[in-house]
Amino acid sequence: MTIVPQVTKEQQTLKAFHVAIVGGGLCGLLCAVYLTRAGIKVDVFESASKFGEVGAGIWLGTNALRALDEMGLKDAIIAHADGAVPALTPFTFVSAKKGHQLIHSYQLRAEDETLGIHRAACLKALADLLDPAAIHFDSRCTHISQESGSRPVIHFKDGTSYETDVVIGADGIKSAVRQAMLGGTGRLGTKFTKTVAYRALFKFNDVKRMGMQTDLSCDPHCFVGMDKHIITVPIRGSKILNVVIFYTDHSLPGSMEIPPNEWVTPASRDEVLAKFSDCGPDVQKLLSLIQTCNKWCIHTVDPPLDSFVKGRVALAGDSAHGMCPHLGSGFGQGIEDALILCRLLTHPAINLFNVQEALLVYDRVCRPRANMVLTRSAWAGEVYESLPHKADDNAKFEALRSSLAVLWEPIWRHDLRKHLAAAMNTSANPGGSLWAHNDHVLFAEYPTIQKPFKNCRMRML
Repeated sequence: MTIVPQVTKEQQTLKAFHVAIVGGGLCGLLCAVYLTRAGIKVDVFESASKFGEVGAGIWLGTNALRALDEMGLKDAIIAHADGAVPALTPFTFVSAKKGHQLIHSYQLRAEDETLGIHRAACLKALADLLDPAAIHFDSRCTHISQESGSRPVIHFKDGTSYETDVVIGADGIKSAVRQAMLGGTGRLGTKFTKTVAYRALFKFNDVKRMGMQTDLSCDPHCFVGMDKHIITVPIRGSKILNVVIFYTDHSLPGSMEIPPNEWVTPASRDEVLAKFSDCGPDVQKLLSLIQTCNKWCIHTVDPPLDSFVKGRVALAGDSAHGMCPHLGSGFGQGIEDALILCRLLTHPAINLFNVQEALLVYDRVCRPRANMVLTRSAWAGEVYESLPHKADDNAKFEALRSSLAVLWEPIWRHDLRKHLAAAMNTSANPGGSLWAHNDHVLFAEYPTIQKPFKNCRMRML
């Protein structure tokens, strides 16, 4: 059965097209909240039976907080952060070896505020802003069909389907929407990185009782090792320590494939301790707190996609650029996707007849930067696991510090408004511009992308 949504006259006066979002994760809900507030009819299809405590802590960098602020959602997220507020939190790198010497403290600017928050809290903040009737659980997308010039149709596991005007695929690293864009051959478009991550949450009172030399109570830390590293981030007002333990096995074949249902499996404390037996006492004490944990086989979208858009279907977040978590920038990049995509879709000049042009602009603006962050995140993991074998190898330690000093520069220092303004003067076709206003670049007249545009028209190429 194909369900064709009925749009009221009131909705037609606001925006004469309907958006269906596949995936009720963070990126999907960001898009849903923004578009709904703008008067666009939105339905969200989530495979799970409800929103739950899936995932662990996430870290919002300064670029992510700026993008949330642009979307008008920063305050709502902070309100669910268990008392935590954006703050200057230096990221500290110490040796995983005995002595745990300080290697580097990332230098912050006055505007470099960050925020640690549990994924479930962030999800609840967004879900609370939506009409529950717009969220459809137990709706697992299997594929998308889209004939030339026709509306896309979402097909579900239970045999039903849903016809719409625009599809936003925000269904994560295992995206069925991405598979459909890649030809529907069953190719997932991902690759195992040879790295596994063990995720755990510890109560800070338990951490304090361990008598560790390294103070993990305030700032994010990275224990730098050889083929291994550990990230710690305080969340829930420093009541909980989010710990992610990484181990890379370079002996594995590069072509190794892991079935999607085995990407996350249970793990034991003994398994983790065995892999980190060469580390110092603080690492040993921290890992001894593990009761139960899961092992995540880290996959990325590989190779990076040539396009985030096909017809009236667009990818956003991990479905477009699922990346290694080593810079904590995956969600931040998804927020930027949501901001730009939604800002374009809600533009006064966009309607049912030219909406595909907005999607092309989105691809042009977001994809190069997102793929850069994807690649840089993999590089960061290599840096974290390059601890020199000898403690007195000053040359290698200096090279390590030089890399750590510039980790987030192209991510945090990104001028989102300037980037969008420049990109809007380009086109998918050489010599053209997707947006025009009296033969001038629209964004030159309106430098802030937050304001609605006036007297603008769409140039159809």
